[in-house]
Amino acid sequence: MHRQADARDATVLAVDVGGTNTSCAVVDVRGGFFRKTFERRYSTKAEPSLYEPLGRFMAEAGAAGVGRPELLCVSGAGPVVGRRIALTNAPWGIDGDGLADRLGLPTYVINDFSAIAWGVLLLDPADPDELVQLPAPGGARVAPDPSGPVVVIGAGTGLGFGYALRDDGSVRVYPSEGGHVCLPVYDDESRAFSRWLEGRYGFAAGAEAGVSGQGIAAIFEYLASSEPSPSEAVREALAAPADDRPALVSKAADDGDRLCLRAMDMFVRLYARVAADAASVFMPSYLAGGIAAKNLARFTEGDRFMRGFGLGYRDHVRAIAARTPVFVVKDYAISIYGAANAAVHLADGAGRTPC
Repeated sequence: MHRQADARDATVLAVDVGGTNTSCAVVDVRGGFFRKTFERRYSTKAEPSLYEPLGRFMAEAGAAGVGRPELLCVSGAGPVVGRRIALTNAPWGIDGDGLADRLGLPTYVINDFSAIAWGVLLLDPADPDELVQLPAPGGARVAPDPSGPVVVIGAGTGLGFGYALRDDGSVRVYPSEGGHVCLPVYDDESRAFSRWLEGRYGFAAGAEAGVSGQGIAAIFEYLASSEPSPSEAVREALAAPADDRPALVSKAADDGDRLCLRAMDMFVRLYARVAADAASVFMPSYLAGGIAAKNLARFTEGDRFMRGFGLGYRDHVRAIAARTPVFVVKDYAISIYGAANAAVHLADGAGRTPC
């Protein structure tokens, strides 16, 4: 259930600009419950700017009898400077002042992982259709604290971070460039992979270089570089465009290809170590991560993720991991609901300056 008990009633135009699609929805907020009443999706790269799809969306929504929104919130990948985002994954940018002038709506511009963090706060940790908890080895599950920080990590094309603070009776959400902290190295294989990446980049690589879609492709290429007899699936992935490789590697792993299974295993273990580092930095009430739903089994089978998450060189570091609940986000409309949640909080001054 998408609910924020203290959210005021409002009708919000929520927009999430991704590298592939721009998703728009009218979200009705009543009694603390968030409900989409009208939505459309547009090709980001096919549009000359954000104004055109938003103009068409408003016209379509009006023709369908949908009430005019009171607030607009747009999320996109990239830092917010003033009320603008120079998008990292699209051919145009987001200009909050320009949107407010054109549409006549109070407008908020936020980072994409700020939107996800705002959205995660609407999810119920007890509902497995929204959040799936990863149990510790042995099956133990730690209940999340309803207050305190929440950390959100998402491995998509890149590695996104965001966090929310809830320790003073209000909610404040912040973006983070935590995806570019150092790649965790902890055994011979990860050290060798890190050196291989350093040769590619000319400097020690950040976590995103291994924990993301591009990270899966890099791990695969590293392993394939020393494979004397590559399988047909490996050869096919190597011949494919770089953007297509993560999906091909994942599928080949599902089909049992040995090298691709190793690549996905390494990806999950590196993801676990990045999450463990975040837990030590923020000591959150809970940590939520986004992955493709089809890869969920890789995070649960054999305690692969949580065994790696629980490792540490000091007793108190291991204790932090042991008391940090970890959830996988199942609801992939989270950015839209998060943008709506941000809008109602920011409009009331209950959140910090949009970012």
